[in-house]
Parts: sequence; structure tokens; C-alpha cells
Amino acid sequence: MNVFVQLWKSLYSPKDIARFRFQGIGKTIGYLFLLTLLSVLPTFYYASTSLAESIRTTSALLRNDLPPFSIENGELRSAATEPIHINQGGFTIIFDSTGKVTRREVERLPNAIALLKGEAVLVVGYQAQHYSYATFPDVTITDEDVRAFIASLQSLLPVLIPLFGLVLYVLACAGKFVSVCLLAFFGLLFAGMLDKKLRYRHTWIMSAYAITLSTVFFAFMETVQTIVPYSTFIHWFVSLAVLFLAVKEVPAAAQRND
Repeated sequence: MNVFVQLWKSLYSPKDIARFRFQGIGKTIGYLFLLTLLSVLPTFYYASTSLAESIRTTSALLRNDLPPFSIENGELRSAATEPIHINQGGFTIIFDSTGKVTRREVERLPNAIALLKGEAVLVVGYQAQHYSYATFPDVTITDEDVRAFIASLQSLLPVLIPLFGLVLYVLACAGKFVSVCLLAFFGLLFAGMLDKKLRYRHTWIMSAYAITLSTVFFAFMETVQTIVPYSTFIHWFVSLAVLFLAVKEVPAAAQRND
């Protein structure tokens, strides 16, 4: 059966998921790689475009809108007496040498870069990274240094974005394989409860297809940029429910002829 047909059937048919248990492990692994690729594409697209836009916007703002500044002894210093907030195309730039803006305020933004009094904060797709100035206590950094660094990042984007995509995909694959391995143990428990004769190999294959519905759902939510509360709980609940229904579709041990 074509892998895309399998993906489609795995969205709604526990009976077909149960039938997939006899296929080869190699084909199932290939399916997981494809499913993972489809799931990370929205994240990669939004993260890479946001990164490129943030670097371009930051470069322009450093030249035109921010006052001269320096980072010395782990603190941001400038002549500004109030925080500066700049919004451009869904991206927020915050400059605050006064200490009035907190990291929590920045983390609530979807896409932002903030130079705060004691740290820099980068937010891409609601995922925040923090960089403390105290990491370099004996180094003085000026706005000219930052401009030069941003310019070098812009020139490296053709390399950085594919590298980011590769790392994202590898990490996502690792997460998917760990999820399937854990889910397969629950499949064995379900098999015991329902008197089904299944081995770990069978439940592992079924688990790979049981996560399809949840994975596609969250990929769609990421595509439309919608945050789903309790996403981890929902993922496991849906995957376990689909796997349970798939195990239930397996003929009982006494009735099997295969």
C-alpha cells in the first residue's frame, strides 16, 4: 500500500492500523521519517522566515532607531530614560537599559528580540532563548559590535537556515521514535487486557501509525499559528485512544488464523 494512502487511512481507521502490523519494520521507519518531515515543515517555515526577518529588522533598527549603547560588566547602558518598543510586521524590538521590562513580558510575544538591562531575549514562534550578559563579564560590547555581528549573520543565513532545519528534523525524529517506543509498551498492556496475541514488534508498528492523527492535527495548528493548551496531554491521549481501538480490531488469540 502506498505510504500516503497509509497516512490517510491512519487518520480515521483503527482497523487498517491493525492490519499494518504485519508489514516490515523498514517500511514503518520510512513512514515515521515522512510523518516527522510533514510535522516539522510548518515550524521550520515560520521559524526560518521569522529569523531572517528579525535579523533584517534588527539591522535596520540598530542603524536608525536605537540610541548608542554598550554592554559592560553584565549590564546594558545607554542614555535612554524609558524602554523603547518598536513593532514591525509582527516582530517586536524592545530596548530597555532602565530595567523596567522583564523577561516574562517579552516571552508573551510571538516573535521578538529584546535587549534588556541584564540579558538579551530572542523569541521565535513563542519559543524563547535567553542570553545573559554576565556570560562575558570582562568584555565590553558596543552598538557598533552588534551591527557588525548582525551583518555577519545576514551573510550566513543561506547556511544557518538549512542547518537549523536539519537539527530541527533530527531532534523531531528522535522525539517521534521515543514516543513510538513508549507507546508500544502501552500497546502490549492493551493486548493483554483485550486478550490479543501481539508481540512488541506488532505494537511498535501499530504505534507508529497511531500517532498520525495527533501529529497531523498539531501540524495543522502550527500552520494556522494556533496555540493548543495541554498539547502534550492531548497528543498522548489521542495516540493511546487510537492505539487502543487498533488493538481492539486485532482478532482474539483463539480466533486468529494468521
